[in-house]
Parts: sequence; C-alpha cells; structure tokens
Amino acid sequence: MAVIKTIDLVGVSTTSWRDAATKALAEAGRTLRGIEGFDVIETSAQVEDNEIAEYHTHVRIRFRLDR
Repeated sequence: MAVIKTIDLVGVSTTSWRDAATKALAEAGRTLRGIEGFDVIETSAQVEDNEIAEYHTHVRIRFRLDR
C-alpha cells in the first residue's frame, strides 16, 4: 500500500511566477525523494514603486513515502 505525503512551499522569484514554482520544486528536490507532482495553490506578488518586485508561487508538492 502506498502513502503520498504533501508539503507546501512558496517559491520566490524576481522574474516570473513560473520561475518561482521551479525554484520551490528544485529546493524540495534537494531533500525529498519520490516527488510525483505538484499543484499551484496560489500566486501573488510583492509590489514596490507600483511595479512587481517579487513573484510568489505557493505550491503543494506530492511525494511517495518510502518505507
């Protein structure tokens, strides 16, 4: 029987929401094995001087527990 666990991360980028999601996935991949996918939960941005300063992408990463 398989069990899949999830963790939530927020990636941050000065380029795009896609880049922020990629950074969150890369960080998770450093310590997790068996990543199967992720869902984008929310996107947001920090604004400075009426321009986007940082893109934030909240992702929920799914990985299979290895017992």
